Amino acid sequence: MNNKEAFKVFARRHPELVSYIKNGNMTWQKFYEIYDIYGEDNKAWADYLTKKTEPVVAENITNKLKNIDMNSIQEHIKTAQKALSLVSELTTKGANNVTNAVPKVPRPINQFFED
Repeated sequence: MNNKEAFKVFARRHPELVSYIKNGNMTWQKFYEIYDIYGEDNKAWADYLTKKTEPVVAENITNKLKNIDMNSIQEHIKTAQKALSLVSELTTKGANNVTNAVPKVPRPINQFFED
């Protein structure tokens, strides 16, 4: 197995490396260069494999949830409910008008210009 294939296997075993790529802190090229020089030596990878980035992501999500203004969301829901009830009211009034309309008597086919 060549060095590139060995690196791919190494990267699959350590999915935490992806978080460094997504954050923009590292690139796959830089990781490959480290792997090419040091291999799987624990000292070379200590900074990247021992840090857990998942709690940071969970912490960011909880912080964003804390910043949500529930009153604002409730107001938006009330506005949407009002709009839906208005649309519902308009469509039922339109349906009632159609059923109450006087049916038109069809004109005979052979009668032209009020003959």
